[in-house]
Amino acid sequence: MTAMELLPHLNGGLNAVVAALLLGAFAAIRRGNRRLHARLMIGAIVVGLIFLSLYVLHFFISGHHRFPGDDWVRTLFLVILGSHELLAVIVVPLLVRTVVLAGKGRFEEHRRIVRFTYPIWLYVAVTGVVIYWMNQHLRPQG
Repeated sequence: MTAMELLPHLNGGLNAVVAALLLGAFAAIRRGNRRLHARLMIGAIVVGLIFLSLYVLHFFISGHHRFPGDDWVRTLFLVILGSHELLAVIVVPLLVRTVVLAGKGRFEEHRRIVRFTYPIWLYVAVTGVVIYWMNQHLRPQG
Protein backbone atom coordinates (compact mmCIF):
# COMPACT_ATOMS: atom_id res chain seq x y z
CA MET A 1 0.00 0.00 0.00
CA THR A 2 1.40 3.40 -1.00
CA ALA A 3 1.45 6.43 1.26
CA MET A 4 -1.37 7.98 -0.79
CA GLU A 5 -3.48 4.84 -0.34
CA LEU A 6 -2.75 4.87 3.37
CA LEU A 7 -3.76 8.51 3.98
CA PRO A 8 -7.57 8.04 3.95
CA HIS A 9 -7.25 5.22 6.51
CA LEU A 10 -4.92 7.29 8.67
CA ASN A 11 -7.30 10.25 8.49
CA GLY A 12 -10.28 8.06 9.41
CA GLY A 13 -8.32 6.81 12.41
CA LEU A 14 -7.31 10.33 13.42
CA ASN A 15 -10.97 11.40 13.40
CA ALA A 16 -11.80 8.43 15.64
CA VAL A 17 -8.99 9.40 18.01
CA VAL A 18 -10.28 12.99 18.18
CA ALA A 19 -13.78 11.72 19.00
CA ALA A 20 -12.40 9.43 21.72
CA LEU A 21 -10.32 12.25 23.22
CA LEU A 22 -13.35 14.56 23.24
CA LEU A 23 -15.48 11.95 24.99
CA GLY A 24 -12.70 11.33 27.52
CA ALA A 25 -12.30 15.05 28.14
CA PHE A 26 -16.05 15.37 28.73
CA ALA A 27 -15.97 12.52 31.25
CA ALA A 28 -12.93 14.04 32.98
CA ILE A 29 -14.50 17.45 33.43
CA ARG A 30 -17.75 15.88 34.67
CA ARG A 31 -15.67 14.14 37.36
CA GLY A 32 -14.02 17.46 38.19
CA ASN A 33 -10.60 16.46 36.88
CA ARG A 34 -9.58 19.71 35.19
CA ARG A 35 -5.99 18.62 34.66
CA LEU A 36 -6.92 15.46 32.75
CA HIS A 37 -9.61 17.40 30.87
CA ALA A 38 -7.06 19.98 29.73
CA ARG A 39 -4.57 17.31 28.64
CA LEU A 40 -7.19 15.41 26.66
CA MET A 41 -8.42 18.60 25.00
CA ILE A 42 -4.88 19.59 24.03
CA GLY A 43 -4.47 16.10 22.63
CA ALA A 44 -7.68 16.47 20.62
CA ILE A 45 -6.46 19.79 19.22
CA VAL A 46 -3.06 18.37 18.27
CA VAL A 47 -4.56 15.27 16.63
CA GLY A 48 -7.12 17.48 14.87
CA LEU A 49 -4.34 19.66 13.47
CA ILE A 50 -2.44 16.59 12.29
CA PHE A 51 -5.62 15.35 10.61
CA LEU A 52 -6.20 18.71 8.94
CA SER A 53 -2.63 18.84 7.63
CA LEU A 54 -2.82 15.32 6.18
CA TYR A 55 -6.31 15.93 4.75
CA VAL A 56 -5.15 19.07 2.92
CA LEU A 57 -2.08 17.21 1.66
CA HIS A 58 -4.22 14.32 0.40
CA PHE A 59 -6.68 16.69 -1.28
CA PHE A 60 -3.95 18.65 -3.07
CA ILE A 61 -2.27 15.49 -4.29
CA SER A 62 -5.31 13.45 -5.30
CA GLY A 63 -8.02 16.08 -5.86
CA HIS A 64 -11.77 15.64 -5.60
CA HIS A 65 -13.39 12.21 -5.91
CA ARG A 66 -17.06 11.65 -6.69
CA PHE A 67 -18.90 9.27 -4.38
CA PRO A 68 -20.09 6.38 -6.58
CA GLY A 69 -23.72 5.76 -7.40
CA ASP A 70 -26.81 7.84 -7.98
CA ASP A 71 -29.13 6.51 -5.29
CA TRP A 72 -30.28 7.24 -1.74
CA VAL A 73 -26.92 6.13 -0.34
CA ARG A 74 -25.14 8.85 -2.33
CA THR A 75 -27.77 11.37 -1.24
CA LEU A 76 -27.24 10.36 2.40
CA PHE A 77 -23.47 10.61 1.92
CA LEU A 78 -23.80 14.12 0.47
CA VAL A 79 -26.05 15.26 3.34
CA ILE A 80 -23.58 13.94 5.92
CA LEU A 81 -20.62 15.38 4.00
CA GLY A 82 -22.29 18.78 3.57
CA SER A 83 -23.17 19.11 7.25
CA HIS A 84 -19.71 17.86 8.21
CA GLU A 85 -17.93 20.42 6.01
CA LEU A 86 -20.14 23.34 7.07
CA LEU A 87 -19.76 22.57 10.77
CA ALA A 88 -16.01 21.92 10.39
CA VAL A 89 -15.64 25.49 9.15
CA ILE A 90 -17.93 26.91 11.84
CA VAL A 91 -16.16 25.09 14.69
CA VAL A 92 -12.72 26.58 14.01
CA PRO A 93 -13.38 30.11 15.36
CA LEU A 94 -15.45 28.60 18.18
CA LEU A 95 -12.50 26.39 19.12
CA VAL A 96 -10.09 29.29 19.05
CA ARG A 97 -12.36 31.34 21.31
CA THR A 98 -12.96 28.40 23.64
CA VAL A 99 -9.23 27.73 24.04
CA VAL A 100 -8.42 31.41 24.56
CA LEU A 101 -11.04 31.71 27.30
CA ALA A 102 -9.74 28.60 29.07
CA GLY A 103 -6.16 29.81 28.73
CA LYS A 104 -7.08 33.11 30.36
CA GLY A 105 -8.90 31.33 33.18
CA ARG A 106 -12.25 32.81 32.15
CA PHE A 107 -14.05 29.56 32.90
CA GLU A 108 -17.61 30.89 33.16
CA GLU A 109 -17.39 32.27 29.60
CA HIS A 110 -15.54 29.12 28.55
CA ARG A 111 -18.41 26.96 29.83
CA ARG A 112 -20.98 29.06 27.96
CA ILE A 113 -19.27 28.74 24.57
CA VAL A 114 -18.41 25.06 25.11
CA ARG A 115 -22.14 24.32 25.07
CA PHE A 116 -21.97 25.07 21.34
CA THR A 117 -18.38 24.19 20.51
CA TYR A 118 -18.25 20.70 22.02
CA PRO A 119 -21.26 19.10 20.31
CA ILE A 120 -20.30 20.64 16.97
CA TRP A 121 -16.71 19.38 17.21
CA LEU A 122 -17.84 15.92 18.34
CA TYR A 123 -20.30 15.78 15.41
CA VAL A 124 -17.52 16.76 12.98
CA ALA A 125 -15.20 14.07 14.38
CA VAL A 126 -17.84 11.31 14.35
CA THR A 127 -19.14 12.20 10.88
CA GLY A 128 -15.53 12.23 9.71
CA VAL A 129 -15.37 8.54 10.67
CA VAL A 130 -18.71 7.88 8.97
CA ILE A 131 -17.52 9.61 5.78
CA TYR A 132 -14.32 7.57 5.86
CA TRP A 133 -16.32 4.33 6.28
CA MET A 134 -18.71 5.23 3.45
CA ASN A 135 -15.85 6.18 1.12
CA GLN A 136 -13.47 3.35 1.92
CA HIS A 137 -15.71 0.43 2.92
CA LEU A 138 -19.34 0.95 1.90
CA ARG A 139 -18.57 2.14 -1.63
CA PRO A 140 -14.84 2.18 -2.24
CA GLN A 141 -13.78 3.73 -5.52
CA GLY A 142 -12.25 1.26 -7.95
